[in-house]
Amino acid sequence: MSGSQTPNEMPGEGVPAAQKSSWSSFVKSIVSFSGDLSSLTAPPFILSPISLTEFPAYWCERPELFAAIADAKDEKERSIAVLKWFISTLKGQYTSRNEKLGSEKKPLNPVLGELFYGFWPDRNGRGQTNLVVEQVSHHPPITAYYISNPQKGLALQGHSAQKTSFSSGSIVVKQIGHAILTVDLPDGKKEEFLITLPRLRIDGIWYGSPYIELTGISYIQSSSGWLSTIDYEAKEGRGYFGLSFGGKSHFFKAVLTAPGSSTPVKRYEGLWHETSKDSDTGEAFTDVRTPKEEVTVGPVEAMHDFESRKLWQHVARGIREGDYELASREKSKIENDQRQRRRDEQAAGTRWQLKHFEHIESDPVYERLGQLFNANPPKEDTYVFMNNRDFPPTV
Repeated sequence: MSGSQTPNEMPGEGVPAAQKSSWSSFVKSIVSFSGDLSSLTAPPFILSPISLTEFPAYWCERPELFAAIADAKDEKERSIAVLKWFISTLKGQYTSRNEKLGSEKKPLNPVLGELFYGFWPDRNGRGQTNLVVEQVSHHPPITAYYISNPQKGLALQGHSAQKTSFSSGSIVVKQIGHAILTVDLPDGKKEEFLITLPRLRIDGIWYGSPYIELTGISYIQSSSGWLSTIDYEAKEGRGYFGLSFGGKSHFFKAVLTAPGSSTPVKRYEGLWHETSKDSDTGEAFTDVRTPKEEVTVGPVEAMHDFESRKLWQHVARGIREGDYELASREKSKIENDQRQRRRDEQAAGTRWQLKHFEHIESDPVYERLGQLFNANPPKEDTYVFMNNRDFPPTV
């Protein structure tokens, strides 16, 4: 099932026959569970072979759009370029696994200190884009990331976590965290963009074929005052932020407003997993039907033991080959090792030291830019990259 379909199968139709018992138990535990669902153990067949630490790579799987932000000629054009790039990341972040794996899968829950490194090489003068990811917390799971294109003067720093609950047959995910995009300008100044995250709803649980829909509103606030507001629940043929039932899955409407104004200067609408257009002119805006560009990583044998693809390699192989016994056994080994590490640290009176990021209780950029559109919450913590990663030389 693709992310844009509504399930019409019988309950459990998407579940392998050998896994129906564990799936039934999992669904019952979801319904009866009180608290954050992320702590529940999912049956192996619904696990993704990819760790959550790889997810920040989805921000830059269209690196030419990321680089194009630096080429915009003024504040308005930069805000449009940032919005275009952001909308183009949503398919990779929220529906690409449906297309590749048949339905949404639960990513592997990273261990504390897990790492992921990668880059997108320079092509046609776009500059090389580099990626550093670290799992900075296990309970609750928090992933910090830093994406940079030094040649273009671009840096994206952010973190993400999720709080999940069950409501009306769906899993509701509140994304916690934000990202700050910093653009070095030709005059030596900097422009900053605060990017907030949409909420998610995971449907299709009863059928064993989960898929994601985005809900609510997210914002991109520039330090220049320009604001993009993206509404994931707006419907075609209705007013902006109007309420109606039905409509296409993955539909969005976005408006761009100038500093100090609430009147839209630009309007966009469409399907964030396919195409969108300028609502007033009909001109094409985004098109993500073309192949994305996967991040480049080093060989597994050269990786640190805590790098995602080396750490989870045997679990991933079991999932991909349908050998769920192998996947479960290898996953338990990793989890038991982590529990022992935490016990040893507690006995020694020590704490795990982060490798690339420093925790800050309140992000001053979030607070400053959030005031411009009354962000909720008004303050958020952040993880600051310590600039202690040597990136591969430009390729």
